[in-house]
Amino acid sequence: MVRPLGFLVGLGFITALVLAILTTPLANEHNATHEFHKHPEKLKLASDGLVPHWDKAQLQRGMQVYKEVCSACHSLHLVAFRDIGELGYTEGQVKAFAKGFQVPSINPDTGEPATRDGLSSDYFPSPYANETAARAANNNALPPDLSLITKAREGGKDYVYSLLTGFQNPPANLPAELKPGTGLHYNPYFANLNLAMAPPLTKGQVTFADGSPNDVKSMAADVTAFLVWTAEPKLVKRVQVGYAAFLFLLIFSVLTYLSYRNIWADKKH
Repeated sequence: MVRPLGFLVGLGFITALVLAILTTPLANEHNATHEFHKHPEKLKLASDGLVPHWDKAQLQRGMQVYKEVCSACHSLHLVAFRDIGELGYTEGQVKAFAKGFQVPSINPDTGEPATRDGLSSDYFPSPYANETAARAANNNALPPDLSLITKAREGGKDYVYSLLTGFQNPPANLPAELKPGTGLHYNPYFANLNLAMAPPLTKGQVTFADGSPNDVKSMAADVTAFLVWTAEPKLVKRVQVGYAAFLFLLIFSVLTYLSYRNIWADKKH
């Protein structure tokens, strides 16, 4: 009985030693990654705070940045073209915008896959036919859909904005195992510091009709504001309804209390 027990104890020690040897490099790498990783910068938008509102001019600029830059790789499949009417566009402008996209269709004569001009009822199309094609065009990385990106990522809008503006050369003291490999780009706001997406924005890349600044930070703020809207287009209305409900309950509570006082005013306890 003693020998089997001793054997099991010895086996346990050996297992613990092997696990410690195998996990130590991983822990060191994690600590090194944490050392160079940065927290997202704060981005102030009109939709923030207790009284949020949409800056429609900024949202329109952000949609332009998405169309001219981001749509080449990223889909927006939860947003319909007709939805952008809420950004201040007329029905004719929405139709013209939708027509500028090619959406998947079927040739009625041959039954073969085809494309056609977009309609207001269509949703923003994916730039790729399927996931396989998307990975093949992006070094096996799958560009995420941006419809809910500011809700899906920790840090929300601050993370998206910081990621877009955070591309830089690796610091000189970055450990060799953390330096970006082939096809990767250093960004301290990304979880493992390196991502497959190249810097998407460059100064002057998009020209705005209203003459707004088109440096990297300004364009990043604009497209982030647009993605905040795509993730929660009813944000402002929801807050307004919340305030109306609060006011109603407050008035109702006051009236209820006054009624109580009036009913029991002449009653003796």
